[in-house]
Amino acid sequence: MKKVVRALTFEALSLGQAFPTTKTARERVERLIEHLRPMSTATPLIRLGPAGDGGYLVPDDLAAIEACFSPGVADLSDFELECANRGMKVFMADGSVDGPAQSHPSFHFDKRFIGAVTNETFMTIDRWVGYTGVSRESDLLLQIDIEGHEYAALLATSDALMKRFRVIVGEFHLLNQLWNEPFFALASSTFEKILQTHTCVHVHPNNDMDVFDRWGLAIPPLLEITFLRKDRVIDARPAQTFPHPLDADCTPRAHLPLPARWYAGGVLL
Repeated sequence: MKKVVRALTFEALSLGQAFPTTKTARERVERLIEHLRPMSTATPLIRLGPAGDGGYLVPDDLAAIEACFSPGVADLSDFELECANRGMKVFMADGSVDGPAQSHPSFHFDKRFIGAVTNETFMTIDRWVGYTGVSRESDLLLQIDIEGHEYAALLATSDALMKRFRVIVGEFHLLNQLWNEPFFALASSTFEKILQTHTCVHVHPNNDMDVFDRWGLAIPPLLEITFLRKDRVIDARPAQTFPHPLDADCTPRAHLPLPARWYAGGVLL
């Protein structure tokens, strides 16, 4: 969770514990959690970015990725800097700041938010990628942290572009609201879309907020999730050890372990 000013509606929703709309059936939430259980593959995970907020675990399968697209900049650019140092072009977008926290010749910045439409304030991921001049055939990396707008933005992204992202890594917000049926429909559709082309290979809870437990289902409100495109997945099997040795807490608050239901056959360290 990069430190930006959140929209009031998202802040209120994430902190609230009431569900004013129809509640989601428990079995539907359980099924979604099962679908997001991470798989360990023959490709090891590495850490890009700092040991804290703004750093993510990604598969060590970054060779020949032409560009990293990173919506949500705020005051951290370490992840993007490491991508640039690996030879990627780096495109960043964030309407809340005037530029990235660091500079690099491969950095390109657009002062707009990423969302489901294109106008003076927002633009879709397709529109963004389309005007950058990157090859239409190359593989890309998407790192997304846009405070709850990730669901609409990803749902608006074309299937053709989704298939070009070899790696998708991002922070997914408001997951304590999965019990809220309208939000569940939005979030589950987003994850279903990603999982058509990608496999979940890592999950890490952001410890900025406490786990929300309902009917014995513990759900971290903020999850960092990494996906690897299915054609790059080799020897997949359920990941069993959490946290990963390269995981790091996002804030100085107490460590927040990944609830055991979010992985198969694992042990908590």
